[in-house]
Amino acid sequence: MSAVQTESRTTDPELACPISPVVDIVFSRWTTPILWSLHAFGRQRFVELERRIAGITPKVLTQRLRQLERDGLVVRTYHPEVPPRVEYEISELGLSLAPLFAHLAEWATDNLDHVERAREEYDAAGSPR
Repeated sequence: MSAVQTESRTTDPELACPISPVVDIVFSRWTTPILWSLHAFGRQRFVELERRIAGITPKVLTQRLRQLERDGLVVRTYHPEVPPRVEYEISELGLSLAPLFAHLAEWATDNLDHVERAREEYDAAGSPR
């Protein structure tokens, strides 16, 4: 194997961790709360999502919804009424992430207190030298 091939194999994050692309898609800052809300509450209008997801700006919500639609995780339905109505819902592909989120929620319930204790112990000991 040439030095260039070796270098690209060791620096390509997808080779180092095959789930990197999934993490990039699903676990960006606002994606998880959007998918969680759509899964938990079903089809919603933009304003409903905005109210349920504390701290998200309209601009960021619009950007994330467009990306999720592009990725096939969210379906956008336009209703040509007066006034026009747009609704978002999680797609079948998005629903296939439900077991992953369930496992993560279970892990969080079981382990976040351990993480907090570890942080407290680490901070109490001072930073490593």
